[in-house]
Amino acid sequence: MSSKKEIYFVPHQSHWPLVGAVALFLVALGSGLTVQNMGTDAAGGVFGKVTLLLGFAVLLYMLAGWFSNVITESLSGLYSEQISRSFRQGMSWFIFSEVMFFGAFFGALFYARMISVPWLGGAGNNEMTHEVLWPMFQSMWPLTTTPDGVTTQAMSWQGLPLKNTVILLLSSVTLHMAHLSLEKNQRMALTVWLEITIVLAGFFLFFQAEEYIHAYQEMNLTLQSGIYGNTFFLLTGFHGLHVCLGTIFLIVLLGRVAKDHFTPKDHFAFQAGSWYWHFVDVVWLGLFIFVYVL
Repeated sequence: MSSKKEIYFVPHQSHWPLVGAVALFLVALGSGLTVQNMGTDAAGGVFGKVTLLLGFAVLLYMLAGWFSNVITESLSGLYSEQISRSFRQGMSWFIFSEVMFFGAFFGALFYARMISVPWLGGAGNNEMTHEVLWPMFQSMWPLTTTPDGVTTQAMSWQGLPLKNTVILLLSSVTLHMAHLSLEKNQRMALTVWLEITIVLAGFFLFFQAEEYIHAYQEMNLTLQSGIYGNTFFLLTGFHGLHVCLGTIFLIVLLGRVAKDHFTPKDHFAFQAGSWYWHFVDVVWLGLFIFVYVL
């Protein structure tokens, strides 16, 4: 039995966390100013949009630089098995935080549908609340009429949402096939399956944008369409953002595959991308059931 101790690599000081903090500050500031001045011609709206775009640009710069450093360190053989376990634990906690993030939005949807809307409709001992706050209110979901009388339409689960569901399910299968190909060291199959996954992700984003255009222009379903419009766009919008990030993740993995960075036994970055993509798929299934179908 060898008495040689495993070396634990400690990276040098890095400026990337500071760059990331600046990026997130710009994103938060830009988002707030943009939303605050939405629908107006105020200078703050233009400044907010510029700040928001600058924040995203700095964030992408930080991610590219920081991940580049990590990739270089990994390829240099500086990482031990303990470092690999640390990466797995970190990615697991990150996905857990994402579960909590979407859990909050699903919780808001549950509260609106099962508690707030029936309460406004006079359920239980709230008959007087119904008469005082909104006498003409009818408890139903989707709630397609707002207190000020604006009417909208509910998004059907058929059509684009169903297409996107099939697309994401297929993308999970193709990404799993890519992972199996990597473990078997089948480089050509790995590349083809990963490229198919990226194409499917692109189709999902295209259909999501098409759905939003249809909702705004033809259904009068917007962020201002009461609690239904709020929950619909917050849940599907944040999910779409995660799909966009996941697609970028997959494109980066494809580039690393082309540079032969992964081996059948050492490919945690690919595993992390797979975990994230499968998580996004599971979230969409929940969205499809509770936002579109039920």
